[in-house]
Amino acid sequence: MFITEDIIYVGVNDHDVDLFEGLYDVPEGMAYNSYIIKDEKIAVMDTVDQHFGEEWLSNIKKALDGKTPDYLIVQHMEPDHSANIDVFAKEYPEALIVGNMMSFTMMKKFFGTDYADRRVVVKDGDSLSLGNHDLKFVFAPMVHWPEVMMTYDVKDKAFFSADGFGKFGALDVEADWACEARRYYFGIVGKFGAQVQALLKKAASLDIQVICPLHGPVLTENLSYYLDLYNTWSSYEVESEGVFIAYTSVYGNTKKAALLLKEKLEEKGCPKVAIADLAREDMAESVEDAFRYGKIVLATTTYNGDIFPTMREFINDLTERGYQKRKIGIIENGTWAPMAAKCIKARFENSKEIVFADTTVTVNAALDDKAIEAINSLADEMA
Repeated sequence: MFITEDIIYVGVNDHDVDLFEGLYDVPEGMAYNSYIIKDEKIAVMDTVDQHFGEEWLSNIKKALDGKTPDYLIVQHMEPDHSANIDVFAKEYPEALIVGNMMSFTMMKKFFGTDYADRRVVVKDGDSLSLGNHDLKFVFAPMVHWPEVMMTYDVKDKAFFSADGFGKFGALDVEADWACEARRYYFGIVGKFGAQVQALLKKAASLDIQVICPLHGPVLTENLSYYLDLYNTWSSYEVESEGVFIAYTSVYGNTKKAALLLKEKLEEKGCPKVAIADLAREDMAESVEDAFRYGKIVLATTTYNGDIFPTMREFINDLTERGYQKRKIGIIENGTWAPMAAKCIKARFENSKEIVFADTTVTVNAALDDKAIEAINSLADEMA
């Protein structure tokens, strides 16, 4: 697949994977992207997952039609992109391997060698000429590994963005970009908002016409849409007006309270009310919604003097990703000693710009008039 006259896609689709990184459900598979830049010298951009080395090499040979690559450029050492470096090195023994010093340190750990006799070590801002194509290296540490670098092709104005602007899903499946890119971003990159902001500032100085990520489709149109979303996500701003209700329920009473709140919010004209049972729905999608909306309500039972385990896991997922700039409402349930509200607030004590609703709903075992009145008050605040 030609992206430009000189840039060719040689990646692969994976429909065998069920959990990406052993954690994220990927029913539509994954794409592991790799690219070739053909010029007086030829560069291959990254490798693919270990299970697809043979297919990837076949794609390269077909694209090059008898020619051999001069360089392998390694932007990211995570194994879904680096696993076939040694395979490439043995297939093309004359090719040089381009990376930064930290990448070569990692290669030593993965492959037992740092390719000292054939490596090209680059620094942030360095360039590599292929002839007509000058490649400028843009370091992006902690987006989302420390060695990550990205590459800007000055001639074709193509930005090879490593895991940035990636998404879940194979390329032969039609899927909304924002939904799976958002889930991917907050699951995998979300903790590193400050580093993404630093990258976006560097990218702003480049005339980018094409974005070539290591996962997901090549982006060629309306690039401001994708850049604006990344700016919103990485600055922890609100993407969509609305309320997300996340609940756990043992015997159904907390669920009833959560559903009643949803009903009251909709009656009051709340533009969007999303709701999730944390014990049954995809946790990564719930994390995605928590960051998408500006307000969240956490509804959970007191459990062993704390909060229900899946709610605890959910809050941990939020706080370790820098959850901030949000308003939080709480519905707690406890038959004899409700503790959930206190425990929830303690878990956010180090989070920035978190505001708790004035109304805390306490359900003593089952809904009663007092709890229903409190739910009405919470709906007024959150709507």
